[in-house]
Amino acid sequence: MTVAGRSHVEEARRATLERLRERGIDPFAYRYERTHTTAQALAGFDPDTAGTVRLAGRLVALRGHGKTTFAHLEDGAGRMQLYFRRDEVGDEAYELVKLLDLGDVIGIEGDVFRTRTGEITVRARAVTLLTKALRPLPLGKSDAAGDVHGGLADPETRYRQRYADLAVHPDVREVFRVRARAISYVRAFLDERGFLEVETPVLQPLYGGAMARPFTTHHNSLDRNLYLRIATELYLKRCVVGGLERVYEIGKDFRNEGIDRLHNPEFTMLEVYQAYADYTDMMALTEEMVAGVVQHVTGGVRIERFGRLLDFSPPWPRRSYLELVHEHAGVDLRTADDDALRAPLRTRGVEALDALPRTKLVDEIFKEFVEPTLQDPSFVVDFPIEVSPLAKPKRGDPILAERFEFFVFGRELANAFSELNDPDDQRRRFAAQVAARAAGDDEAQRMDEDFVRALEYGMPPTGGMGLGIDRLIMVLAKQTSIRDVILFPMLRAET
Repeated sequence: MTVAGRSHVEEARRATLERLRERGIDPFAYRYERTHTTAQALAGFDPDTAGTVRLAGRLVALRGHGKTTFAHLEDGAGRMQLYFRRDEVGDEAYELVKLLDLGDVIGIEGDVFRTRTGEITVRARAVTLLTKALRPLPLGKSDAAGDVHGGLADPETRYRQRYADLAVHPDVREVFRVRARAISYVRAFLDERGFLEVETPVLQPLYGGAMARPFTTHHNSLDRNLYLRIATELYLKRCVVGGLERVYEIGKDFRNEGIDRLHNPEFTMLEVYQAYADYTDMMALTEEMVAGVVQHVTGGVRIERFGRLLDFSPPWPRRSYLELVHEHAGVDLRTADDDALRAPLRTRGVEALDALPRTKLVDEIFKEFVEPTLQDPSFVVDFPIEVSPLAKPKRGDPILAERFEFFVFGRELANAFSELNDPDDQRRRFAAQVAARAAGDDEAQRMDEDFVRALEYGMPPTGGMGLGIDRLIMVLAKQTSIRDVILFPMLRAET
C-alpha cells in the first residue's frame, strides 16, 4: 500500500524491507558486538599483521562493480573504507550487500589491509544488517570516486531535523563534542575549588533574578499559575543563606523573548555564588575559568576566530561603564536627564523612545553604542545602580553598583555582582521594580517576599556570577548563531 506523502525512493526502500524479511533477515537488530571503532581500527593497522575487526556504523558511500563492492562506513569516531568480494563473503552475504542502501546501519567483520591506492580498508568476511534506513539521508551527490558529500544546506531544515544534520555533517557533531568538553571542564574546575553543584526549581511560584518576561503554566492540583524560571539566582542565594557557602548550577533558563542569532527562549546558564567574596573575586574566578576552558578545548589561550586573534590570558582589560558610554555616545550618565538619553538613540533610529523608562534608555544606549566596540575579551565594570537591582552599591560611589559584565565580539557572556545582602535595601529595589512594572515595563521584577525573608536571616557577603554557556560555545566552536550550538533550538511551527 502506498502511503500519501512518501517519495518513490521511500517506497522503494520499503519494498526492499519486505524482500529482506522474506529472506529471513531481521532489518532492525537488537545488538551487535563490535571490537573497534573506525578510529581504533585505523590507528591499530599493522601491514605485517592481518588484524581482524568488527565495526558497526552507517553506510555513507556505496559503489558496486559486479562481483565487488566498495563502501564507506561512518561511526562516532570517523570513517573507514569497506571492501566486499562475492567469493570471499559468500553468495548469500553478497546478495544482502546488494540490498543495502546509503544510510543503513551495518556490522562488518573482516581483515584490515591497505589497497593499491594506499587506503586502509576492511576486507569483509561477514556483514550484518543492523538497521534499515527507510528514509534516505540528505547526503548530497556522489563524486567520481563514489563518495557522497553533505547535501543538507537549508538552515531551517538542519535545525528542525537535527538528527539528519548530525548524521550527514561530522563538523556539526564536533560542535556538540566541543560543548560537552567545555561543560565538563567547567564542572571539574568548580568542583576542585570546593563548589557544590545543586539543583533549583525550574517551575517556580514567582520568577526573578533577571529582567525578562516568563513562560507561564498552570498546575491543576494546586490550582495556581507557575513560571518557568528566568534565572537560578534567587534560589542559589537562598542556599548561601542556608550555609552552602559555595554553590553552582548549570541549568536551563527560559525567557519569553524574541529569537535571533544570540537569543533562544531556552538556553543554558552557569550561575555560581561564593560566600565572603565580592565582584573582584568573581572577576578573578571568571578569568581563570574561561581561560582554562579555552585552553582545554582549543589547546591554547590565544585563538583566531572570524579573522580576529582573541587573547584570553588573564588579566583582561577592565573598562568603566560610565566612561564607555561617554566615549561612544557622548552622554554623561551622572548628569543626563531622560531627554538627553533619548537624543543619541534617535540618531540610530531606535523607535518608541518616549514610552521607555530611564532604566531602559540607559540599557539601550549601552547596547547601541558600546557593545559593538567590545570585541576582545574584556570586563565592563561599575554599572549604574538603577539598572542593577540585585547588586550592592559601589563602595565610595553609591550611584554605581559593584557589577561587571564579560564581553567578547560585542556579546555579553557573563554578568556578576557583589550581591546585595541588605534585606531592607533589597525590598526597596523590588518596590522600584514593581513601580516600573506598573509604569509599563513588563520585564521588571516582581516583589519576592520570601527572598527578602531569606535575607533577613542573614546572607554572608557574597559574590555571584552567571555565564552564558551557549554564547561561550559559539566562540569556542566558531559559530555565529546560537541555534548552531543548541541541539534542538526553538522554531516556528512546521507548515
